[in-house]
Parts: sequence; C-alpha cells; structure tokens
Amino acid sequence: MFLRSSHSITRSLTMCAQRYSSTWPTKSYVNGEWYDAKSGKTFDVINPATGKIIATVPDLDASDVQVAINSANDAFKTWKKTTAKERSDLLRNWYNILVKNKEYLADVVTSEAGKPLPESLGEVAYGNSFVEWFSEEARRTYGEYVPSPIKTKEILMIRQPLGPVGLITPWNFPIAMITRKAGAALAAGCTCVIKPAENTPITALVLAKFAEEAGIPKGVINIVTASRENTPEVGKLLCESPDIYGISFTGSTEVGKLLYKQCSSTVKRVGLELGGNAPFIVFNEADIDKAVAGAMASKFRNCGQTCVSANRFIIQKKVFAEFVDKLKTAMSKLVIGNGKDGSVNMGPLINLAQVEKVERIINDAKNKGANIITGGKRALSVGERFYEPTLITNVTEDMACYIEEIFGPVAVCIEFDTEEEGLKIANSTNRGLAGYFYSRDISQIWRVSKELEVGMVGVNEGIISSTEAAFGGIKESGLGREGSHHGMDEYTEIKYICFGNIEF
Repeated sequence: MFLRSSHSITRSLTMCAQRYSSTWPTKSYVNGEWYDAKSGKTFDVINPATGKIIATVPDLDASDVQVAINSANDAFKTWKKTTAKERSDLLRNWYNILVKNKEYLADVVTSEAGKPLPESLGEVAYGNSFVEWFSEEARRTYGEYVPSPIKTKEILMIRQPLGPVGLITPWNFPIAMITRKAGAALAAGCTCVIKPAENTPITALVLAKFAEEAGIPKGVINIVTASRENTPEVGKLLCESPDIYGISFTGSTEVGKLLYKQCSSTVKRVGLELGGNAPFIVFNEADIDKAVAGAMASKFRNCGQTCVSANRFIIQKKVFAEFVDKLKTAMSKLVIGNGKDGSVNMGPLINLAQVEKVERIINDAKNKGANIITGGKRALSVGERFYEPTLITNVTEDMACYIEEIFGPVAVCIEFDTEEEGLKIANSTNRGLAGYFYSRDISQIWRVSKELEVGMVGVNEGIISSTEAAFGGIKESGLGREGSHHGMDEYTEIKYICFGNIEF
C-alpha cells in the first residue's frame, strides 16, 4: 500500500523534530570516541527539500580511516571471543533503544534524505527489525557434524567470524542499509568500519550513538564520514587493506565493479547489492486495480529512489489503456513537497545531480517521440530538487528510459502481445535485482516466476522487502544475499576440523 501521511502523526513528529535537531551527533565515531578529521576539514549536509544546510560533519581522508581500521582490528581480538549469547544481548539492547527513539530517527531520515515522515517511520521500523532479527540469529550460527567414512576419524565444521569488515552504504535507506549489514556482522562476531553516503551521514552517527548507549564496546562499530571528493580514496583503502576481511557495498553497479576490482588484490570476501532495472509486468489476467496500487507503492516510494523500484511497466495489449488511465488517476493524487508537511506523500530527489539525470532521461524520450501523459518537468514551484510524477507511453528500445535505471518518479509504460514477448522485454537487461508481475492465472504465475531473470520476484505485490527474506540479485545486480538467515553467511568462515586417531 502506498504510504499516506496522518496529520496527527506528522504534528507529533514535527514537534519532536524541533527538539531533536540540536542533539544530532556531528562528528565521526572511531574507537568509541567522537572524532574530527586530522585535517580539520568538514562538509555540509543538505536537507534536499529546502536546500538548507542542516549540519556540518568531518571530512575524513585515508589517514583517518586507517585509524578506524586499526580500532576495528584491536576490538576484534576480544569481540570475536564473546559468546553468541553476549552478542545477542547487546544487539537486543541496541534494538530496544532504537525502538524507543523511533521518532528521533524518523526526523533525521526526513531531514537529510527528504522522505515524508510516515515513510521515514516505515524505514525506521524496517531498519530496526534487522537488529532484532540478527540479535536472534546470533545464537543460531550453527556448525555441522558429518559422519566420517573412517572409524578413527570424526568430522566437524564450525563457523567463525570473518574479521573486521568495511560496510559502504547508500543514502536512499540510511538506516536499513546499515542495520542490515552491521546487524549481521556484529552477530557473527565481526567488527565494522562503516562509510555512510555523504548525503546522509547523520543517521549513521545517530545509530552509533545508540549502539554506544546499548553497551557495544569501543572499536566494534566505527563510523567514518567523508565528502564525495574523499570517498574514492576511503573506499580504495577499505578494499585494499589487508586488515579488512570483507566488504559489503550497496550502490550503483558502476561503483560496485570498481570496488570488486580493488578487493581482488587481497582476495577479500565481497557482498554487492547493486543497481536494478526492475520490470513490472501486467498480464491480461491481472486484477488491474491491485496492479495499479502495487505500481504506486513500488514506483513512487522514496520518490522512485529505491534499487527495487519498478523501472519498466510492461503491460499486455488488452489491458494497456485501462492500466495507463488508472495509473494516471492514481498519480494525480500524489502531493509533492517537504516531507515534514502532513499533506505530502512524495518528497524531493536527493540532489541536483539526480534531478538533472531524470531531466536528461525525460528529454531524451520526448525527442525520440515518446508521449508524456502527465508530468515531464521539474516542480520548481515546490523546490529545485522536486520533479513532477511522470507517466510515459510510446516507448522504444533506443530511449534512455527503456535502458537505464531512472531512480526517480517516472513510470515508463511498454506494450506487449504475448507472455513470451513480455518476458523477453523484462529479461533484456544485464541487471537482475527485482521483478514484479500481476496475474490471476496460477499456471502463468509459476511459469513467469521461474522465467524472470531476477533474484527477487513480487507476484501480485509491489512491496517485497522483508527482514526474513533473502535480499539480492543476479547478473550485474550483485553478489550474495542480505537479511534472512543467509545474511550471516557473508560474515562467517567455515572451518573444517578433523579429529584423527580416535580409539573406540
């Protein structure tokens, strides 16, 4: 369901916001201390809805991050020896504090990421759930006993923590992308150096503040903030350092490929959750009203800035006109603006570069003959980072909107005839993160679920993310899985122990 704001909830959160902004931490967090860059340099954090500076944080370089790496290594010597029960209890403490401060966290997310407050509350609940989940999974990191083929030997396999890890996270889900990684890493017995996106560093610092309150020891969690200019050298150090044993990155495919190469020098464990180009197929057999509701939820959540956002609406010919008409009507009910306004249900794009990207893609479609059914331009009356919800038809394969991940509030509608043709269009990309389709034909549901070349499938559902489910893609959309019990796999090594010369 598409999130809609409640005036009473928003008034409450707005009052909290007035209290919270003065208590935000604004320094990096290294070895249990609030840390300034050695150079003294800082960078500004901008509220994308207003364009105003809301905080200034340290601009760390590689020498600063090396201090954090050293801290994580020192802490690992003792953290890896804690029991699963001890780690579980500390993560549960952290979770309880996060839940208690959900309004504080929601205010931070809205202030630096631009989401409407109810949507931020939704992310807070989702993000917190990973800490809860992995607090429980910590005690279920089981090994294996294997029957030996030889009478005098016994075979045992145990799981041990990977070591200190580097976690590089994006701006679009500033809480959940950290807790999904850090929750699993800490539960497994790893320590972390976390590099949040330069657009949303405050959320990460707040998470560190609450981890400290929960009793998580110094050096176990380190937060290093860096500007866009310093980010490449920071990322390179984390990837190439022999003292970092794994990298988990969520972001663009292009950056993921670069980090993958940099990690090869130390044969590091790599987890990559990269870009998508999600198909959203509507078959003739679909419930069109439910398909439109799912489309709204999938496409316009966070202003279309999610890696699993529907990117191409592939609609069968018989229902094409009906779907487009109903989607246009639903889009007309979107209210764009500052996320702290109770009437708003769609916020801004994160920065001007993203606005320019969306504008380029729309202009390319216009120039090549696409029909702009609604929207198609900046919403300058609201603010410079806002873009009108846009619906496009008459799309051809040579258009950027057909090929690229848009990451904005743009619904691209493509018509097809047969199931085979729909699947061909859906799979005609080197990305394979998420895919969606709507149908009431059970045979078709099984066929299409198996044939879609993606790591995650939503069947008659537009919102598929869940703590309990394995999140990840195929093709160039990444490596590994996050969340679920599989999330622990990214942070553990399997050690085989052979007991020999046993006498019976």
